Amino acid sequence: MSTIVCFHAHPDDECIGTGGLLALANKLGHRTVLVTATDGRHGEIAEGSLTPGQSLVEARAAELAQSCEILGVSRLVMLGYADSGMIGTPENDAPESFWMASVEDAAQNLAEILRQESADILTVYDDHGGYGHPDHIQVHRVGYRAAELAGIDSVYEATMNRDRIRRQWLEAKRNGVDLPFDPEADDFDMGTPESELTHVLDVGDFVALKRQAMRAHASQIAADSMFLTMPDEMFLEAFGMEFYRHRATETADPLIPLSL
Repeated sequence: MSTIVCFHAHPDDECIGTGGLLALANKLGHRTVLVTATDGRHGEIAEGSLTPGQSLVEARAAELAQSCEILGVSRLVMLGYADSGMIGTPENDAPESFWMASVEDAAQNLAEILRQESADILTVYDDHGGYGHPDHIQVHRVGYRAAELAGIDSVYEATMNRDRIRRQWLEAKRNGVDLPFDPEADDFDMGTPESELTHVLDVGDFVALKRQAMRAHASQIAADSMFLTMPDEMFLEAFGMEFYRHRATETADPLIPLSL
């Protein structure tokens, strides 16, 4: 059996990006460890989600623990950095933010966890963090350095299928849906091109758990959010596949599972 460490930026990223992997690995009897870089203190707060006197940090820690229970995560570690805003925001430049942290120091912390766990597999994000978020980019940098320090070769970049997103959004655009991005723009760079993906995981059997884990993050994912209100068929289409890139794998094959 393997030990899989998923390294994420914020509480709630784990269920959106690798929730299917975590649930599947747990079902197969593997040990799963979630490491979250930040405590999510600067996230937007869904109305009515905090109890009287409860801080956002407290709420997000409790929500993350509940999500881990749903997905069968064996161990949760929060590194405790402050989350960063997008480039140019005050939160991004704050000295306590993850973006401003020393890559070497953060990597040493993560490497120690990898050694403790005798980790076989580490997941991070692609080099632009999927959509350019500084905390996600920092996860990529810190994760690869930690893997180097701990001697782990099996590093998988959790990402999105850029061409699949473009096809889905073009279809939505043709149906009159107002989109947040223009999928036909030359600078559309969300996720990774399909030709560069090396591993695709069919997690259709676990989408109900993914959605349940999303509901656990009530301070960030409101009950009336798109994630929680879209029809089951649409949710399966959006979240029933998880996409990864392993840099040592040269040829893309959409049917290759992760080497659990």
